[in-house]
Amino acid sequence: MQINTIYHILNHYKRQNTCGFAVLIDPDNVTASGIRKIAATCNEAGVALVFLGGSLVVSDHIGTLIQAFKSVSNIPVVLFPGHPSQVEPSADGLLFLSLISGRNPELLIGQHVIAAPRIKQSSLEVIPTGYMVIDGGRPTTVSYISNAQPIPNDKPDIALCTAWAGELLGLKTIYMDAGSGAEQMISPDMISKVSRNIDIPLIVGGGMRTAADVQRAAEAGAQVVVVGNAIEKQPGLIPEIAAVLEHYNLRTSLKY
Repeated sequence: MQINTIYHILNHYKRQNTCGFAVLIDPDNVTASGIRKIAATCNEAGVALVFLGGSLVVSDHIGTLIQAFKSVSNIPVVLFPGHPSQVEPSADGLLFLSLISGRNPELLIGQHVIAAPRIKQSSLEVIPTGYMVIDGGRPTTVSYISNAQPIPNDKPDIALCTAWAGELLGLKTIYMDAGSGAEQMISPDMISKVSRNIDIPLIVGGGMRTAADVQRAAEAGAQVVVVGNAIEKQPGLIPEIAAVLEHYNLRTSLKY
């Protein structure tokens, strides 16, 4: 993969005021044969990116899963690591996550120091990402593992100031996440407030269970929407969400 190919995709959505679809795959919840089926479905639906990882991964077959996915699809595989052990050089890219919404030094910089030598030796496209945990209505794995208090869903100004801080620190994208299994998605007001006032791409995930939820996030200003938990339960959502975003992007492009 060429350098900055994935970030070019993110920036394209930002410049065009459109929205891409990323499928999040938890390595603990899929087999090699299962991920090949997902890859085929993603190909047919026109999924932009696949994120692989999670807050707590106990399996050790990430490399095998990436190989299986790539045997079927050319969609970029981007690592979404919750720990340095999840760094796998055979992926295409890596969201280098710094938990800027929390005050846990290990997730701000500590684990990054441990992971840095392995990342530098790889050919991964590294995307420095300001990771923000947003209250999704219930405790989630990410909030528990990170030991971080989520930003209240009804406090868009706090989210914006946090995103601004990440942008000013030189991070290349912001990822707002309600967490896997969240009861509610991030409010469109918060998505809009952040998206309209930062110059870098905004990724939004967590709590989106339907294509209508995804459309609300896109219309609010998300450059990439990430859906994982709901797709594990209902794989048929992949083409449904992709179709909704295709229609949204067409309408948006006609406006401009």
